[in-house]
Amino acid sequence: MSPHEKLHRVLAAVNLFMKELIKLQVVLFYLISVIVSGNFANLYAVPQTVLASLSNKNLIWDSETKATNIITGASEADFTFSFTNVSSTNVTILSVRPSCGCTTAQLPPLPWVIAPGTNGQIGIKVNIAAKSGTLSKTITVGTDRDSETLSVKITIDPSPTNSMAGIDRAKNVTAALADRQAVFSSDCASCHVNQGKGKFSKELYDADCGICHEGPNRATMVPNLHTIPQSTDAEFWRTWISYGRPHSLMPAFAKTEGGPLTDEQIATLVDYLRVAIPSR
Repeated sequence: MSPHEKLHRVLAAVNLFMKELIKLQVVLFYLISVIVSGNFANLYAVPQTVLASLSNKNLIWDSETKATNIITGASEADFTFSFTNVSSTNVTILSVRPSCGCTTAQLPPLPWVIAPGTNGQIGIKVNIAAKSGTLSKTITVGTDRDSETLSVKITIDPSPTNSMAGIDRAKNVTAALADRQAVFSSDCASCHVNQGKGKFSKELYDADCGICHEGPNRATMVPNLHTIPQSTDAEFWRTWISYGRPHSLMPAFAKTEGGPLTDEQIATLVDYLRVAIPSR
């Protein structure tokens, strides 16, 4: 073995020793703080940074997974990941790669050198414009030592404007009883007209029909279509959808009657209902 190789091995061994010493110091400092404070209950609630320092990781994160709930209509979701270099030497962040183009990272120019014992933050922005449901994204942080995959989860909740308060619901029901076509105007139009524009078949049913007949807060005067006690054929569904029922909450959906649906849309609804709700 050459003198150069011997020196390299000695330096590697010293580096490993110093790294393990740093970890031991982290634990000792924590134990001393518990003893000084007298709060021995904390011995059973060791912080993540202390536990993580016992691993072989160089950067310890406040969390590797974060989640948030966002109301529909927001344009982006923001996260911040904080970290600490628990090793005895510099760690250099070489790359930060989000899993898709709608996710971006905010951090200093790369390469980013993190000195031993120092902290840093990486901001994450996810573009959620026009998106719905639950989104999951990952961000891979590559260093000169190893790599870490962080993840974010975004649950996009329906806008509160899509849920009627009790007083608003009662007001709208009263208006509908006086004029059943009222659901296609004023505040009601946001749910009973706008949601179904350009839609057909099941998608149209969910938007225009299901909102009343399938909703968890279905009014008692709104029938459950799955338990209609009479036979239902194509003509039955077409008549009810097109002309509604006078002196009730059921409006006429046909454009010729002042409703929002074309003949083509109504035809696809009829075809869907004949299959989804078979005649009794």
